[in-house]
Amino acid sequence: MKKLFLFAIVFAMVGCQPLSNMRPDDFLTAVGYASIGEQKGRNEEEKQVRAMRASKIDAYRELAEQVYGMRVSGRAELIDQRLGTEQTSGAVDGVIRGAEVIRSYKVGDSYVTELRLDIQKMNKLRDYGEVQQVPEKRQQTLF
Repeated sequence: MKKLFLFAIVFAMVGCQPLSNMRPDDFLTAVGYASIGEQKGRNEEEKQVRAMRASKIDAYRELAEQVYGMRVSGRAELIDQRLGTEQTSGAVDGVIRGAEVIRSYKVGDSYVTELRLDIQKMNKLRDYGEVQQVPEKRQQTLF
C-alpha cells in the first residue's frame, strides 16, 4: 500500500509538468500556404510576391494557434422545434516574436513558407517590453 501511494505521488510530480518547463531545444514549426493564381496583381511576378507574403502570414497564424490556442464559438438556432441555421467560427489572437523563416518555396500554383519558433527566444523577447496599442485618434499637441 505504501509503494502504491509513493508511486502515485511520484507520478503526479513527474507526469504533470507544465509547458513552461520545456527543454531549451524545443521548437514549434508551422507551414503556411497561399495560392498564386488567386492573388490580385498585374502580372505573374506580382501575384507570386503576394502569395509569398500571404503564405508567411498563414504560417504565423498557425504558430499563434499553437502558442495561444484557438477560440471557437458556435451557434445553433431552433425554429418551431426544428434545427435552423448552425454557425461555427474560430479566431486566434496573439503576438509571435522571434520566429524564423526556414524555407519559402513554390509548389505548383501555391507558395509555401515554413517557420520555426524557439520558445526560449520568444520568452526572452517578450520580456523586453509589452506590445503598445496604436491609438485610434491622433491627439493634438499644443505648444
